[in-house]
Amino acid sequence: MTPLSVLDLVPIREGSDVSTALAEAGALAKVAEEAGYKRFWVAEHHATPGIAGGATSVVIAHIGHCTSTIRIGAGGIMLPNHNPFVIAEQFGALDGLFPGRVDLGLGRAPGAAPVLGQALRKDLSRAAEYFPQDVVELRALLTGDIDLPITATPGLGAKVEMWMLGSSLFGAQLAARLGMPYAFASHFAPDHLDAALQAYRSQFRPSDYLDAPHAMAAMTVICADTDEEARLLASSQDQSFVTLRTGDPGKLPPPVPGYRDSLDMTARAMLERMDVARAVGSPQTVREKMGRFIERTQADEIIVSGATFDPLARQESLRLTVSALTA
Repeated sequence: MTPLSVLDLVPIREGSDVSTALAEAGALAKVAEEAGYKRFWVAEHHATPGIAGGATSVVIAHIGHCTSTIRIGAGGIMLPNHNPFVIAEQFGALDGLFPGRVDLGLGRAPGAAPVLGQALRKDLSRAAEYFPQDVVELRALLTGDIDLPITATPGLGAKVEMWMLGSSLFGAQLAARLGMPYAFASHFAPDHLDAALQAYRSQFRPSDYLDAPHAMAAMTVICADTDEEARLLASSQDQSFVTLRTGDPGKLPPPVPGYRDSLDMTARAMLERMDVARAVGSPQTVREKMGRFIERTQADEIIVSGATFDPLARQESLRLTVSALTA
């Protein structure tokens, strides 16, 4: 079976709070570990009322203390928001706490509206221009493969597995050039998936850290006993996606029966565009849709996303998904 991992945004439900969201993320990570998932990643998002994972390194430490064997990490850290030295120290500390379990996925987008740059006291558009150099510097701070005038402690010598993230050709080509594993965000930006994977594989240069290309693709996956139940559960995430894209994000709302049918054509088309990397339904439906996606992409790993208003439903979805693919 193609290895499965979990991407969690640490959603805050309507009527709930950050403390509860973090507790629910820890419980979900435990379920993922027990079900046999390979990794549990948290994504960096800022200034979003329904997402509690902004302090990503801190949340990863929490996930690490809730688990014992599953790999934990960032999917990802938006490097233009930070400087490489601080990230090297943070992930060096994580490796010290959880040796051999830590992943560091790096992205170029800011993970929030432009006002974030003002809050961070940074010109994020200019910082993004230095992303390739910052990736190289960060790797050197962890590995020592380039002589730098300063040593990150903790950091140097940490066995952190670095990944490149992307939703366009840029990240794919950079990952190929640096010989890094690559994860594509097809769960929310599927348009360039095939071209990005082709570019990554065809342009890949072996490195000291990776001999051959290794690609992960993301899917929205919500599995329940029946197709109807799964579609209802998925309506919470559909609502969140629509409000995010229309500039009015909020906390994760409860499910709404027939939600997609209530939308105008523009909003419905926006959601349907994501369906190429989406498997929502019964175990049989999920098995068929994920099977077609894996066959199409030839992905080495799949990372599944997809929030539900009921946290227990998300836990059961993870269990059912594994059962579906191993049946």
